[in-house]
Amino acid sequence: MSRKLYSALLYLLAPLIWRRVRRERMTGRPRGERLGHIADMAGERVLWLHAASLGEVMTARPLIRALIDDYPEHRVVITTMTVTGAERVNALFGDLVTHFFIPLDFPGATRRFVERLAPEIAIIVETELWPNLIHACSLQGVPVTVVNARITERGFRRYRRFAGLMVPVIRQLSWVGAKSGEDAQRFRALGVPARRINVTGALKFDLQLDAQSVAAGRQLREAFGDRPVWVAGSTHEGEESQLLRAHATLRQRFPDALLVLVPRHPQRFDEVDALCRRQGLEVARRSAGDTVGATTAVYLGDTLGELMALYGAGDIAFVGGSLVDIGGHNLLEPAALGRAVISGPSLSSLGDVLDMLEKGRARLEARDADELGRTLVALIGDDDRRTELGEQARAVVAANRGALGHTRSYLAKLILAQELDRPLPEE
Repeated sequence: MSRKLYSALLYLLAPLIWRRVRRERMTGRPRGERLGHIADMAGERVLWLHAASLGEVMTARPLIRALIDDYPEHRVVITTMTVTGAERVNALFGDLVTHFFIPLDFPGATRRFVERLAPEIAIIVETELWPNLIHACSLQGVPVTVVNARITERGFRRYRRFAGLMVPVIRQLSWVGAKSGEDAQRFRALGVPARRINVTGALKFDLQLDAQSVAAGRQLREAFGDRPVWVAGSTHEGEESQLLRAHATLRQRFPDALLVLVPRHPQRFDEVDALCRRQGLEVARRSAGDTVGATTAVYLGDTLGELMALYGAGDIAFVGGSLVDIGGHNLLEPAALGRAVISGPSLSSLGDVLDMLEKGRARLEARDADELGRTLVALIGDDDRRTELGEQARAVVAANRGALGHTRSYLAKLILAQELDRPLPEE
């Protein structure tokens, strides 16, 4: 498929695409942003980073902070696709950055956006490669980089299937900071010259423990009292029912055990609450400020941006998206807190992060609800084993930090090169 055919298909599907976008709307923000209608910044020095959703924003958090600190004379612009990502950007950085929604990948919208933004460099987190957006950057001479870059085996096959569309796009990348050697090889196989690829490691290992979140987790744990507490974070549809089965097994042995349940998507909070109550469980909701009493079985973490604090309030962390065919979510957040980490078997999106945890014997795997229940009972009953797993997880995170420094260094060279190419201001 060529880029022209791809663009024609986008126009044909425009009504459906726009309907989807209408659901991803942020109060007070014009829909025109999705078509590239933003303020003209051509007279400013702009560094642009794109983090598609909440997960990418959290991964990029230390890099965004570094850009703010390293380039005070630049405006740092962050784009997201989702509202949850936008809300997290605003909560973390406020007016230290400028946020826009990424334009839909129509040729006119992307060209308008890049012309008005006029960035010195485009930094894409992970692999959000939109053909027309990257082409628009190429037309304007904007170097496009990918940081924390990864291509799963499934994604690699998809790119190969649509080689006529994606390979020319990927070959336009100015630099790729790959998470692993395997990711680097896949980018190389898709046409990125070896001189434009460096293996930097995973930015997720450089996550910073926010003192406020750590303190909030400790305070919450004290409020729960002297009872077993496990946290299930970033859970999906079809997963919560399995987690509640495992919780029932745990409560047979430890009747006062508490499950802190944190669904991945905010629109499912009420649905998960209803699921718990249908099973006769007493639920307290964080958003309502409910008190956790002796008979509370589930504490529903129905807020945004508090997952680290909630992980910190537990003795054990289960990371969701892994008992259903999602590919798993960030195992490193509870690992950095020194919590014993459990996941299901579906972890295809984690790549080298999973490899490092495996080598460090820092994760347990439960294939289904029954095995998860047995694992929880064993860990709650064995303080030494639980502590050992948590310390091994913390050690893996500490040993693999460094991707931020490598990424920062390579981006500095590219930004300097762009500065040297800039015409001198007129006197």
